[in-house]
This record gives sequence, structure tokens and C-alpha cells, in this order.
Amino acid sequence: MTTEGSLLPVADRAGVRRAGARLVRSDGRAFGAALALNALAAGAGLVGPWLVGRIVDAVRAGRGVAAVDRLALWILLASLAQLLLARWARYVGHRFGERTLARVREEYVDRVLALPASVVERAGTGDLTARGTADVATVGTTLRDVGPDLLVNGVQAVFVLGAVFALDPLLGAFGLLGLAPIGPALRWYLRRARDGYLAEGAATSRVAEIVAATAEGARTVEAFRLRRPRIAAGREALERSRRARLHTLFLRTVFFPAVEVTYSVPVVGVLLVGGWLHARGTVGVGAVVAAALYLRQFTEPLDQILMRVEQLQSSGASFARVEGLAAAPRPAAGSPSAVPADDRIEVRGVRYAYERGGEVLRGVDLTVRPGERLAVVGPSGAGKTTLSRLLAGIDRPTAGTVTVGGVPVAELGPELLRRQVVLVTQEHHVFLGTVRDNLRIAEPEATDDRLWAALTAVGADGWVRALPDGLGTRLGPGGRATDGSQAQQLALARVVLADPHTLILDEATALLDPTTARDTERALAAVLRGRTVIAIAHRLHTAHDADRVAVMEDGRLTELGSHEDLVTADGAYAALWRTWHGEVTEN
Repeated sequence: MTTEGSLLPVADRAGVRRAGARLVRSDGRAFGAALALNALAAGAGLVGPWLVGRIVDAVRAGRGVAAVDRLALWILLASLAQLLLARWARYVGHRFGERTLARVREEYVDRVLALPASVVERAGTGDLTARGTADVATVGTTLRDVGPDLLVNGVQAVFVLGAVFALDPLLGAFGLLGLAPIGPALRWYLRRARDGYLAEGAATSRVAEIVAATAEGARTVEAFRLRRPRIAAGREALERSRRARLHTLFLRTVFFPAVEVTYSVPVVGVLLVGGWLHARGTVGVGAVVAAALYLRQFTEPLDQILMRVEQLQSSGASFARVEGLAAAPRPAAGSPSAVPADDRIEVRGVRYAYERGGEVLRGVDLTVRPGERLAVVGPSGAGKTTLSRLLAGIDRPTAGTVTVGGVPVAELGPELLRRQVVLVTQEHHVFLGTVRDNLRIAEPEATDDRLWAALTAVGADGWVRALPDGLGTRLGPGGRATDGSQAQQLALARVVLADPHTLILDEATALLDPTTARDTERALAAVLRGRTVIAIAHRLHTAHDADRVAVMEDGRLTELGSHEDLVTADGAYAALWRTWHGEVTEN
């Protein structure tokens, strides 16, 4: 496997071949039927030129019109058989292609959903978007159109060339010799095409990433007057994409003219050699005519094959990008016996550093008792969010351990992890569908009563009941729009339905107004009584209500205790509290 900088992996040639063979085996009966039907169609196509040769010999022998008519009738029947068999073969081939494309899409979705959030964040959504749209579409075109055509023409070319050798090995050898110049041109092209199309795909991903990031951050771009830098970045990405596309265009403009000039060489060579052999009585005129017709017929499937080879390079590069997700990092499956003994969370000697940055956490030690309310506070950049990601098993510590019930959190399987710890951030998403659909993502079997209870718990039942169809109201594009606070309440309602024993809130109520946030947090506190709640807070009233407060500074845990104890200690937390409390009083 190879990678494209910080992007997701790309499958190498061997990986692409293995994946292709796996897809063929998964529907081997249909593939075998398509191959057999193409062979029969190609065999029927060989009858015509052979019979034309027989007609020439019959005329030279002075046989009557009746003999010619009989041979012509057989030519007509063979052509009809070829037409029907080829049509049937294409039908079977297209069905095979559509079923295989469905498998490719299903595997892609499964692999994307299995990717750890940290991998997606580092790669960027633009790369995933480009692979899931342009690359999958290119693979689909190959499976639906290019694959069946290549199969038909490949079988036909083999049969036609074999027929020439069957007529006369020497004529076949000269015909094959005339095609020799195609070999160097094809090797030159294939050595460069895959890398060229991979670079083109990477450039397309970069354009998609720039567009997505600019669109998502439109308000930030406007607020900080970043219009010119974003336009410059977009133009740079487009220029890189243009150069990559021009390179693949250059490869095609060299390859195709070089091979097209060789198409007439085999026919001319066979006619010249055949005339020389006929003059010596070695070969009949009918055989020479049939061989020339076969080689003339051979140019059509050969041309189609070479055209499809070019398309295969593009689709092969796209398939390598799609299949590359199989090699992307996956969360550890965990041992079946690795079940947490209890709900106690232990952080011991944890250090963490991002790939392209300095160390964010420096030797953090923390124990979170079951059922405890812990607030983590500190200035921006202190490491609070990083700690929450480690506690939720999204990232692994560079050093040290983060365990729940004695089992490393990052080694828990996804299903078991969701029952243990859930992280809710200020980032949220409303999925296309009804309110009911959005909530049942967390618990597919939940009844409407449970959905209403979860909405009531987070204070969202009022505005949902006011919707035209209540839980059945469609949200998202084409439906009812939701503001930031409503979307966040839906996210919190999903957490209530998921029912984990530990809930990590990373400023999860940041987009709610102070009154709504306070009500939501109180509702959650009532619903989650007896559960562990770790709140990464910037509103210190959250810390005031917590059992203990952990203060983070410069990647270290500097203070830990109750609100009253830390205020009395007159340290960093006391200073934060006085500043925040003073601002609140002024307001």
C-alpha cells in the first residue's frame, strides 16, 4: 500500500489484482456465463470470413451459383447467431457489472463508517468525498460498460488471431509480427499511466478538500477577511489538477497515434506474403483472402481493447483509491475476554503528541470514580479536548494508559465502547430524514415513548411537538431547517438513548443560549443520575455543580478537588472563578 502525503492509503497493483479477483469470485457463475457466451459469439463471428474464403475457392473452381448461395446463407445465419449471442453476453456482463458495483459501494460505505474519527480528521473529508463520488463513479463505468466490452473484444481478438494461425501458421506469424510495434508503445504508456491517474485523483481530492473547507468555514472566512487567501488556495489546487490532467492527456496523445498507424501493417503483410506463397502453390487464394479478412476484422476488437486499456488505467487508479480504504487504520478489535470489570476510569502517566505538532499532554494522572461528576477546566490550548478524546478511545496516548475497568479504552470494540463511554462535542449533525430517524440512530429499536422521553430530558420536546408532523417531520435539505441549538439538543437526546455509563461533554452545550444550556444540563444531570459525567467546560457554573474539578494548564493536571476546596486554595481555579463570576455579575 502507498499513501498520498497525509491522505488515505492507496492500494498497490497487487492489492488491486487481489481485490478484482475477489469480486470476480463473489459472482463467479455470472462471470463464467459471460465468458462462455462471448466465446460462442466470437466463434460465430469467425464463420463469415472463413466462408468468404470458401466462396472464393468455389468460384475459382467453377462451381455454380447454388453453391455460393448456400455458403452465403450460412454466412447470414452465422452473423445472426453472433448478434444474438453477443447481445446475450452483454446482458449477462452488464448484470454482473451492476452487482459487482453494488458490492464495491457497500464495501466502501462499510469501510468509511469503520474509520476512526482521528483518521478522517487527518485525511480530510475532501479525500473521502472524491473517492466516494468521482472514483466510485469511474469504477462503476468500468464495471458497467468497459468491462463487458473488454471481455467481448478480448475473446473475439483471441479467436480471430487463432483462426489466422489455423488457416496457415506462416500467415499468422507475419500478421502477429505486424502488430509488434504496439508492444513498446503499450509498455511506455502503462509504465506512466497509473502514476499519472493517481496524481490526477489526488489533485481532485485536494480541490474537493479546499471547496469543502471553504464552504464549511464561510463565516470564518468572512469574519477574518480571508477571501483572497482562500481564492488563492483554490486556484492553486485547480492549477495542480489542470497540470495533472494535461499530463494524462499527453500520455494519450502519444499512445494512440503510435498504435493506430500499425493497424494496416498486418493486413498488408499477409497479402504480400500470401501472394508470394500462392505463387509457389503453398497457399490457396481463399485462405489468403480469409486471413486478410480476419486480420481486418481483428483491428476492430484490437482498437476497442486499446481504448479500454486507457480507460482501465483511469478506473484502475480510481479502484486503487477506493480499495485503499481497506488498509486504513482501524480501531483495535479488542480481545473477546477484554470486558471492563467496572466503570472506573484510570489515566496513568499519559502523554500525547500530534504528528505535526508538539506534545499536548505531559504526564497526566487522573482517576474518575463511577457515578462522579468531573469538570475539566483550563485556558484554551491546555489539552482539555485532547484528554477527552483519549478518554473516549478516539486517540491512543503516545505514552501511558487510559483504562476503563482495567481495560485500555482504545482496545475496546466499537459496540462495547459505545456502551461504556460516549463523547459529545460542540460539533453536531442533523441527518437527512425525520426527527424519528435522527434519534433512532442511537437506538434503532426505541419506541416513540422513549424518543419523547429523551427529547424531554434535554428540553427539546417543546419545539418538536410544535413541528407539523412531530417526530415524523423531515429535517435537513428539502425539509424543516434546524438552528444550532436545536441540532445540539437532538445530539444530546441521542446520547440519552445510547445510555452509556460514562458521558464526556466537550463543551457540548456551547451553542445553546445560557438559559437553555443551564436547563439542558440540569435535565441531563437528572436523567444521568448514577452515571459518570466528565464535562470539558468553559462555563464555570458547570464546574460549580461538579463533584470535583480538574484544572488543566499547558498539558498538565495542576489542580484537582471540589469547587469549594479549589476556591479556598486560591490557585489557578480560584483566579478563573473570580474572573468569570465577576463578568457574570456585571452582565
